[in-house]
Amino acid sequence: MDHINTPKVDHVQLLGKNGSRTSVSGCLYLTATHTIFMDAIGNKETWILHHHLSSVEKLALSTRGSPLKLQCKTFRSLTFVIPKERDCQDVYESLLHFSQPASAEDLYAFSYSPQSLNLSRQEGWGIFDVVEEFGRQGVPNENWKASDANEGYRICETYPPWLYVPDSVSNPIISGSAKFRSKGRLPALSYYYAPNQAAICRCSQPLAGVGRRSEEDEALLAAFLRAGPNRPYMYVVDTRPKINAMANRAAGKGYENTDFYQGIVFQFLGIQNIHVMRESQQKLLEAYSDAGTASYSFQMAIENSSYLKHIKSILDTSLFIAKAVHDEKANVLVHCSDGWDRTAQTCSLAGIMLDPYYRTFHGFMILIEKEWLGFGHKFMDRCGLVKGDGHEVSPVFTQFLDCVWQMMQLHPTAFEINERMLVHIHDHVYSCQFGTFLGNNCRSREKLSLSSRTYSLWGYLVRQKEEYLNPLFCAPPPGTWPMLEPSSVVHSYQCWHGLYNYHDSAVHPRETVLQHMAQITDIAAIMDDQAKSLGQKIEALRSKLNVTSEAPADAEPGSEGKPASESSPLEMPELLKELPDPKADWVEPRLALQCSCATFLESGTYRYHCRHCGVAFCPRCLDRRAQLPYQPAGSEGRVCRQCSKELR
Repeated sequence: MDHINTPKVDHVQLLGKNGSRTSVSGCLYLTATHTIFMDAIGNKETWILHHHLSSVEKLALSTRGSPLKLQCKTFRSLTFVIPKERDCQDVYESLLHFSQPASAEDLYAFSYSPQSLNLSRQEGWGIFDVVEEFGRQGVPNENWKASDANEGYRICETYPPWLYVPDSVSNPIISGSAKFRSKGRLPALSYYYAPNQAAICRCSQPLAGVGRRSEEDEALLAAFLRAGPNRPYMYVVDTRPKINAMANRAAGKGYENTDFYQGIVFQFLGIQNIHVMRESQQKLLEAYSDAGTASYSFQMAIENSSYLKHIKSILDTSLFIAKAVHDEKANVLVHCSDGWDRTAQTCSLAGIMLDPYYRTFHGFMILIEKEWLGFGHKFMDRCGLVKGDGHEVSPVFTQFLDCVWQMMQLHPTAFEINERMLVHIHDHVYSCQFGTFLGNNCRSREKLSLSSRTYSLWGYLVRQKEEYLNPLFCAPPPGTWPMLEPSSVVHSYQCWHGLYNYHDSAVHPRETVLQHMAQITDIAAIMDDQAKSLGQKIEALRSKLNVTSEAPADAEPGSEGKPASESSPLEMPELLKELPDPKADWVEPRLALQCSCATFLESGTYRYHCRHCGVAFCPRCLDRRAQLPYQPAGSEGRVCRQCSKELR
């Protein structure tokens, strides 16, 4: 609170988007974690998490006051007009400080504590077991083994301590190869395709320069070739444009020389670097920022951003890798420059195309743990979670989620997860509410002691699993491995309005068939639970009333059909108490405009139904759960604040 000079400002105006003259007057409150705007008339609240802020900008003075524009990493934009310039300056300085933490220790995760979910710190941190995951794939075996070469991070600080390599290689070869690779990121097994024993491996670019070579690196790649199915070749996929790789070669890095590496087929695939991707996304956001743009101009702006072309290039590269493994039964070695951006994108997407497990709720989390967190994608730098070099920021992980969403549109029954899960993972990468995505690699996360000091996002998602399931999901028959293929036509790719327009009332995402179907399925499941509960109560009442169609042998004549105990009959009030009327007055999601906590439900905000009263509420109130009257002992359902107090 030391950095908040003005915790409350009255008579602030929240402007409509795109220069609209409409505005809402209210009070602006600043806390250490959130900025809250409360509407003076409707008593509606708008919450902005400080870690979500990507920029805070003071605009030119107007007759209304001092405008302050907030841009969020979740593609939300708000402009406040503060009457006094001094108050505006105080708010501006406070938000600059809170939106740019100096170190990881200042992030929200280290102070966050769930209020009513009863989530323990241990939940979710043990979800990924490397031995269990590679064992599921069929490793180790006669060709592949687990290596302790990087134990204690002694050969590569940005790699995990666990590595899987060909069975024939020794630690000196592994260490020698690491010295010849950028950042020490040597070739290691990423995914083993059990049906035909082909594999995907990943690494960084070699320090080849012009004419340099490494016998250990050549021996390691030769071992990778022998470890695959009986093929005379393996692919080396450089995800960069060839001109970029050649420029790196002039700087002493570059790509493998086929004269030194036997049996490799080299392939450049042309995914652009982080700087091009950052600029492309910025152009995309600029196209979205003007909701009043004519349809043709908007489409041209989207086209000129080249963002969808970049999404397609990532998926095309991933498909090439997957087909090489699936169709040609060939091993594939994938790298870019340092092996933590484009390599993570393509290896994880190829895994999704090949392995149905990675399309499930649990498998998708395991994939992110293995390919992104385990192999050291720099979340802190790429997502700008702490104050640092802005040129390191790039939407690498956002593009991965976008690619998954594109495949979900083409194959709506292939994924167990839904769009909501992708959006929530994206939001929480930037919220820093959980410790899952903090740090740039395994070693930095260990130094921060995240598993003992913060909560895991995976534990939270598992608690809310029913919210993230796809009602159309059809699991493949056991033992089958149906491969998914993205479209090869650029026009089949579409802008992800559910992410980029999540907070936009002008170009809001319409309610999809899947969302509507999920809501109907949810209601049907609750009504089914209520019906089962009522059925059990009816059976209990029948037993209690003990009505028989025949009198006992020693009963007096005329006593058939009477209760066994005439002395204590159940009265009607007691019967009604035994059979309470279940609440099922479900509010239509699109008609719910405000949560019970006073938060305004924007057009793109997901509505969650209270399973007790049927009221729709906002995601911020989602962590409230309680034992419901119709549920068996030990079970809990999501409820709103009011019902949480009633059922406590």
